[in-house]
Amino acid sequence: MGFPPPFVFPAALRDLEELSDGDDDHRLRVATVTEVSSLRPAELEELVKGLAFDLSDKEIFCVEEQGVFDRIYSLAKAFPRLPPACKSLLLDTLRSNLSVLLPSICSLSRTSSSPQDAANGTACPLSSRSPLSSGGHASLGERVASHRNALKIYTFFLLNIVLAEESASSAQEHGDGGGGVSKVGVLAGSLLFFYTGSSKSRFCFCLSIHHFLCFQSQGRKKNTATSISWNWGTQRGRIVNVVANSMETDLQLLFGPSGAEEKYLSFVSKCAFSMFENPVLLKDDDTRNGLCRMIGSISTKYHKKAETCASILDLIYKFDFTVVHLAGTVATAEKKYGDGSLAIALIREIGRTDTKDFVRDAAGAENVGRFLVELADLSPKLMATNLGILVSHFGGESYKIRNALVGVLGKLVLKAFKDIDGDMSSKSLRLRGKQAMLEILLERCRDVSAYTRSRVLQVWAELCEEHAVSIGLWNEVASVASGRLEDKSAMVRKSALNLLNTMLQYNPFGPNLRIAAFETTLEKYKDKLCAMEPNGISESAADGTVVHEEAVEGQHESVSDSCLPFREERAKEDSTMPDVGNLEQTRALVASLEAGLRFSKCLSSAMKTLVQLMASASVTDVENTILLLMRCEQFQIDGSEACLRKMLPLVFSQDKSIYEAVENAFMTIYIRNNPSESALNLLNLAVDSNIGDLAALEFMIGSLVSKGEISMSTISALWDFFNFNINGVTAVQCRGALSLLCMAAKSSPGILSSRLQDIIDIGFGRWAKEEPLLARTACVALERLSVEDREKLINMSGSRVFGILQGLITGFMLPENIWYAAADKAISALYSIHPRPEILAAELVKTSLSTLFCCNNEEPNNVDYTDASLYASVPVSKLSRCLFIISHIALSQLVYIESCVRKLQKQRSIREKSKVETGAPQDGTTLAKDGINAELGLASSEDVMIDGLSEKAEKEILSGCCNERNIIGICAPLISKLCRNYNLMQKYPGLQASAMLALCRLMIIDANFCEANLQLLFTIVENAPSETVRSNCTVALGDLAARFPNLLEPWTENMYSRLRDPSVSVRKNAVLVLSHLILNDMMKVKGYINEMAMRLEDEDDRISSLAKLFFHELSKKGSNPIYNLLPDILSRLSNQNLKDEQFRSIMQFLINSIKKDKQMEALVEKLCNRFSGISDVRQWEYIAYCLSQLTFTERGFKKLMESMKTYEHALCEDTVIDHFRNIISKGKKFAKIELKSCIEEFEGKLNKIHAERKEQEMVSRNAREHKEQIGSVKGIVLSEDGPEIEANVAGDGASDIAPSEDQTKIASSLPGADCAISGESCISSTVIESEADSLEVQSPKTSQKGLSRLRTKKMQMTELYVIKSQSCCIFFRAVARFRRRREDAPRRLYGPDADLYVPYLRASFDPGHDGQAPPPQVDPRRWCSPPCSPPAALLNNL
Repeated sequence: MGFPPPFVFPAALRDLEELSDGDDDHRLRVATVTEVSSLRPAELEELVKGLAFDLSDKEIFCVEEQGVFDRIYSLAKAFPRLPPACKSLLLDTLRSNLSVLLPSICSLSRTSSSPQDAANGTACPLSSRSPLSSGGHASLGERVASHRNALKIYTFFLLNIVLAEESASSAQEHGDGGGGVSKVGVLAGSLLFFYTGSSKSRFCFCLSIHHFLCFQSQGRKKNTATSISWNWGTQRGRIVNVVANSMETDLQLLFGPSGAEEKYLSFVSKCAFSMFENPVLLKDDDTRNGLCRMIGSISTKYHKKAETCASILDLIYKFDFTVVHLAGTVATAEKKYGDGSLAIALIREIGRTDTKDFVRDAAGAENVGRFLVELADLSPKLMATNLGILVSHFGGESYKIRNALVGVLGKLVLKAFKDIDGDMSSKSLRLRGKQAMLEILLERCRDVSAYTRSRVLQVWAELCEEHAVSIGLWNEVASVASGRLEDKSAMVRKSALNLLNTMLQYNPFGPNLRIAAFETTLEKYKDKLCAMEPNGISESAADGTVVHEEAVEGQHESVSDSCLPFREERAKEDSTMPDVGNLEQTRALVASLEAGLRFSKCLSSAMKTLVQLMASASVTDVENTILLLMRCEQFQIDGSEACLRKMLPLVFSQDKSIYEAVENAFMTIYIRNNPSESALNLLNLAVDSNIGDLAALEFMIGSLVSKGEISMSTISALWDFFNFNINGVTAVQCRGALSLLCMAAKSSPGILSSRLQDIIDIGFGRWAKEEPLLARTACVALERLSVEDREKLINMSGSRVFGILQGLITGFMLPENIWYAAADKAISALYSIHPRPEILAAELVKTSLSTLFCCNNEEPNNVDYTDASLYASVPVSKLSRCLFIISHIALSQLVYIESCVRKLQKQRSIREKSKVETGAPQDGTTLAKDGINAELGLASSEDVMIDGLSEKAEKEILSGCCNERNIIGICAPLISKLCRNYNLMQKYPGLQASAMLALCRLMIIDANFCEANLQLLFTIVENAPSETVRSNCTVALGDLAARFPNLLEPWTENMYSRLRDPSVSVRKNAVLVLSHLILNDMMKVKGYINEMAMRLEDEDDRISSLAKLFFHELSKKGSNPIYNLLPDILSRLSNQNLKDEQFRSIMQFLINSIKKDKQMEALVEKLCNRFSGISDVRQWEYIAYCLSQLTFTERGFKKLMESMKTYEHALCEDTVIDHFRNIISKGKKFAKIELKSCIEEFEGKLNKIHAERKEQEMVSRNAREHKEQIGSVKGIVLSEDGPEIEANVAGDGASDIAPSEDQTKIASSLPGADCAISGESCISSTVIESEADSLEVQSPKTSQKGLSRLRTKKMQMTELYVIKSQSCCIFFRAVARFRRRREDAPRRLYGPDADLYVPYLRASFDPGHDGQAPPPQVDPRRWCSPPCSPPAALLNNL
C-alpha cells in the first residue's frame, strides 16, 4: 500500500473545498460536502452518530479516509448551529482520538529506535488498530505519514471548532467561561479513562452520552433548546490542553530532524494568539494554561522566537488584560526549557523601541511597563542580567516607562540578589549591582514627573517592608522622603507620608525613638567602645558619623539581633548595659545607634511640615498625615504629641473622611480599655488645651458619648478625679475633670444630675481659691443642667446657689484676670437656671453701681450719672467691672428674650401639630381668617403678637417703657460719653477696652443706639493705640453687620480697611470676620475684595492660611464668584505697591481656584480686552502673566488668536512676549495636530509683531533722544567780525549784513564745531563734547542786546532747518565751514559746481529773500534738493 495523501493546512477552513492546479492528487481535500442546515434533526443526529461510530470503531487513522474526512469537515463547518448533544459527541470523539494518538507517537518513536527495523523498513505493529492490520504490517514510513496526517487533521479541526464556537458565543453572548460543572461535563470527563480502551467500549460510552443529552433536550421547551448548558468552558479547556500536549510531544520522527513543518506551527500559533485576544478565555485557568504552554513550546522548543516575540508585543500593545498572562507565559517557558531567549528577545525589542513611540502610545507604554514589572517579578535573575538594555529609557520622555523601570528595580532588589551561593567575587559583584540599583532609585526621587516620583517612593516603601534597605541607606531614604513632603504634587506627598509611616513601622532601631534616650545610650556605648579599643578612641567612634560601608551592609541582620536585648533593657529603663559581644559587634551597635539617632532627628524635624499638611486642601494629605502622626506617637517621636493636639480642630471639617480619620486617631490614642487610663489621658489633654482645642474636644467628646464609645466607667473615673477620690489629684486636674464632664453632659445631660451637691461644694468651695478657673467651670456645669435638674437644684439649695453667683459677680474673691471669664459664665448660669432672671439681674446692676459710686443711701435711678464729678474718685478696676456687668446683663437679657420667643413658637407648633393629629374641628371664622392671612402672605395673629412683644421687649432693654428709661438705658449715655473722652481713654487703655466692649454690646441690642455711635466706633477702631481695643472692635463689627446689615453697609470700605492694620491680631480677626460674613451671605462681595486677596501674601503664616481657606471656600459657592471678581482684583492689585513675586503668587492662587473650562475661556477674552486703553508697561506685564497662568483649551487658544489686535501694541515689551511664549509652549504639549499648526502660525505672528514693534520703539526712542539733543543746543548764526556786527546793530538796527562781508557761523550739535559766538550777547559759548553724538553747550550769563527783526527771523529760520533732519545739520555745517574759508573754500568743496552753489547758499541766508523762488542764476531743480539731501560731491568732499 502507498503513502496516504498528505494533509496541508489551508489558509481557511473553506479552502479545503477548493482545488489547486497541479496539486489535486497530492493533497487531502474535501470531496463531498454535506449541507448540515438542510438535514432534519433525526438525520443530523444519525450523521453525528455514524461519524462517532467510525472514529471510535475504526483505527485512529481512519480520519484520513475521504468519507470520514468529508463528514468531519461538514460538521466542523456548521458546528455553531449543531445541537448541544451533537456538539458534545463530536468533540469528545475527536479529542479522545487525539489523546490516544499522542501515546502512539511516543511508542512509534520507541519502535523506530531499533536500527535493524529501521534498516529493513519494518517494525512491530503499534496496536490492533494500526493501519493495514488485516493485511499485514505496514512500513515505518507509512506509519509515520499516517501519524503525521492524523495529528494535523485532528489539530486543525479541533482548533477551528474552538475558534468558530467562541466567535458564535461572543456574538450571541453565550460564553459561559467554564463557570460550573454540569452533569454532561462530568460524564464527558469520564472519557479520559477510555483513552487506551477498546474501540467498542469507547463508542458505547460516547453513544450513551449522546442519548443522555438527547433525553435532556426533549424535556425542554423549544425556545430554550439552544441554551442547554453543555459546559463549553470545560470542553474548550480540555481541547486546548490536548493540543498543548501534542506540541510538547517529541515530533521529530514525524516531521524530521528540522522540526515540525512551518504551516503546522504557524496555524497553531495563529490560533493560540487569536484565542489570547479573548478575555473570557483567559479567565478560565485550564484554557489559559494550555494556551501559555502552546506559545512557550512554539517559541522555545521549535525556535520561533522572532515570530512569537512580534505577536506577543502586538498583544501587549493592544490588550491590557493579556499583559500578566503573557509575562507568565514567557517566564514559564524560560523555567521549563531552561532557555530565556524569548524573554531576552522581548527585552531587547523593548529596549530598541524609540522613546517617542511610547509618548505617542500612552496605553501601549503602560502595558509594556506592566509586562516588564511582571517579568522581573517572575524571572528576576534573567531581568537583572539584561537590565542594561532598558536603562536608556530612564532618559526618555514617557513617564510610564520610567515608572515601570522603577518597579523593575524594586523587584530586582527584592528577588534577584537573594542567592547566597558563589564565591566572594560573585557576591561582591551582586552587592555592587544592588547598590547601583538603589542609587538609581534615590536619583529617580527627583524625577521631573510627579508620577515617577510617587512610584519611586512606593517602591522604597515596599523595600522597607521587606527589610531590603540597609541601615547605612535608611537615613538617606528617610531624608528624601521628608523632603518630598513639600512636593507640589499631592500624590507625591501621599507616597512620602506612606513611606515614612512604613519606615517607622519596620524600623530596625526599636520601639522607643526619643532623641534623649538615643543620645544617652549612644554616649554610654561610645565610652564602652573606647575602653575596648586597643589604641584608644577609634576614628569612626570619635567622629560618630563615619561608619565603614561594608560593616553596615554585612551586619545588617546581626545589628538588629544585637539590638534586641538592648531594646528590652531600654524599655525597662534599666541602667545596666547588656553585653553585645566583641569589638566588631560593639562598633556595629554604635553605628546602629548613630543611625537611629539621625532617623529620630529627621522625623522630629518634619513635624512642622506635618502641621502644615494638616491644613492642606487635599483630603489625602490630611488623612495620611494623621496616620503618620499616630505612628510617630506610637514610637514616641519628639513633637508628635503637640502635633496631634493641632489635629483636633479638624473635627469641624465638612469632609466626612477627614472627620472619621480624626475620630479614629482620637480613639486610638486617648481611649483605652482601662477606664482610669482613658480618663487620665483625656484629663491631661483638657488641662493643656487652648480655647480652640477645647471647643474641638467638646465636639469630639459629645460625639463619642452619643455613640457610646466613651463608657460610663470612664465617666465614673472622671467623677473620681473631680471628687479627689484618687491620691495625688490636683486642683487643676479637678477642674479638668469637671470640664470633661460638662462636655459629656452636652450630649447626655443626665451625667450631672447625680452629683449636683458635689459641683456646688467643690466648684465654689475652698478649691476655687486655689484654682480660680474651677468656679468658672462650675458655672458652666450649672448652665448645662437639664430642666429637671434645674428644678431639683432650685428646690434643694436655690437661694444658696444664687447667693454664691451674686457674690461671684459683685465680689472680689477672684483675681482680676480670672474674674471676667467667671462673671461671664456666672451671669449666663443665672439666666439659665433662675425662673425670673431679669429681677436678679437688675439687683446685680444696682449693687454694682452702688458699690462703684458709694451711694448706698440713694436709689441708683435718682443719681445723675452724667455728672463728671462722680468719676473723680472712681477706681478704674471697679469701673471696668461695672461696665462689664451692665453690658453683659444687657446682652444676656436679649438672648433670654429670644429664647422665650423660641419657646412660645415651639409650644405653638406643638399645639398645631396635636390639633392636626387629633382632627379637632375648627371654627369657620378662624379658618376663613387664616386663609385670608395665608393668601395675603401675612402671618397669623399669634405670630404677629409674638413678634410685637419681642420687639417691644428688646427696645425696653435700653429705652424703657413710654418715656422712662430703665437702669441700663440710663447707663447707655454714660458709656457712650465715657468712650468719647479721648484723654481718659489714652491714660487708661484697660478702661478703654472695657468701655468699648460695653458700647459694642449695647449697640448690638438697639438699632438707634447703634446708628448714633457708629462713627465713634469706626473712629476708635482706626485710631486707638491699643491693638486689643482695635481687635475687639473688629470682632464687634462682624456682629453688628450680622444684626444690622443696612446700617453697616455704607461702612463696608472701613471694615475692609482693617485688613491693612499693622497689628497681626487685628488683621487676623478682620479676615475671620469678613470670611464669616461673606461665606454666610451676610455681606456682599464688594469691590474691596482685593484687600482680602493681599492677605494671601501676609507676613503672618496664620493670616495667609486663613485667607487661602476663605478663597477656597468662596470658590465652592454657586458658579465660583472668584471668576467674576478676578478682573477687578487684577486691576486694583496692579495699582498697589506690591512686589512682582507677591502679585504673581496671589494671582496664581486665585486663577488655580477656577476649574471650569468655560470660565477659563471667558477669562481669556476679558483679560485680552483689558490691554485696550492701558499704556502702563507694568500692567501689561501683569495681564500677560495672568494669561500665562490660565489653562487653555482649544477654544481658549482661538479666542487668544482672535483678540490679537487688543494686545499687539504691548508685544514690544520683552516680558510680555515671554509670557505669551510660555502660553504657546504649554499649548504645544497637549494640542492636537490641527491646533498645533495654528499655534505655530500664531507664534510666527507674535514674533513678527514683536520685532516690528521693537524696531518702531527703537526709532521713536532715537528720534526723541535726538530731538532732545537738538533742542538743548541753541542754533545761533553769528558773524566772525563781532565788532562790526555790534556797530551795525548800534548804528542801524534794521540794517542788513551782506553775506559776502559777514561770515555767519552755525553752531551745530555735531562734532567739529569748536566754538560759537553768541549773536545776542556777543559772548563766547564753549561747545563741549561729552559723549559720542552728544554735545553740551555751556553759556555764561548773558545780557540781552537789541537785534533787528530781520536778524531774529533769520535765526528762527536757521533753527527750523537744524531741527529738520540730520542731513540738514551736515549741510549747514558745510555752509559754516564754507563761509569761514571765504573765497577759496567753495571751489575746494564743490568742484565744478562752485559757481552755481555759492550764490544759492548766500541767497538761502539772505534776509531779503522770501524763499519763494530761486535766484535767477540758480537752477530751480537744484533749489529744492540741497536742504533735504546735499549733493554727492559735497558729501564726498566732506
